[in-house]
Amino acid sequence: MDRRKSSPEEISSSEAFTVNLLCGFGLALSFWISNTVYSVNLVTDPSLTLFLISIIELPIVILLYSRYRHNPQQSSYLRAVARGILGLPAGALLNSLGAIALGAPVTFQFLPKTVYWSLMMSLFTTVPASCVLGSSWADWKRIFAQTKPNGSIEYLICLHAHGAVIGGWFGAWPMPLDWERPWQEWPISVSYGTLAGYLVALVASLGFVLAHRRRLLHVKNE
Repeated sequence: MDRRKSSPEEISSSEAFTVNLLCGFGLALSFWISNTVYSVNLVTDPSLTLFLISIIELPIVILLYSRYRHNPQQSSYLRAVARGILGLPAGALLNSLGAIALGAPVTFQFLPKTVYWSLMMSLFTTVPASCVLGSSWADWKRIFAQTKPNGSIEYLICLHAHGAVIGGWFGAWPMPLDWERPWQEWPISVSYGTLAGYLVALVASLGFVLAHRRRLLHVKNE
């Protein structure tokens, strides 16, 4: 698609598929490295596994979403990359405070796990939005509070973030149950739920993008 003839918010279905595919590939690669190179997983060493997910997924997410920044004539690609980098710790802080407010342990033993989980959550929620939306509070409010994305790339941002949050919420349900399973410890089940919700959103968002583009074509034809 000729990007000069389309708004930066509108991307083709093939571009949306590529973005989701590369994000999914980053997750698969991080798990492969954690299992093959370090022989760990979320149950045996959640801190290292979450750290690997964050450092592998971070450049993929930032470099991809920075291409679709709003107002590219006024905001350079490097500026969008910088916004994504700054959005990582900011989003991690918000996610960690939210997790603690909802009952996540605050002892020193769990602090690294909380930090790495929050970094992963930030990658799924605030980093893509930081790259694309910048500091536009109205756009942030419209997408995350009102759930009204406008354009294909905003559908990806909105659905991926909501999928990760909803998945993490469901993943937290088994934690207080008296099953005495190793995966019930913070933040293992929450991380699995987050990843499952995010992966479901990767697939579902393609359907929303296709429906959105068909609706646009129908309006133009009329």
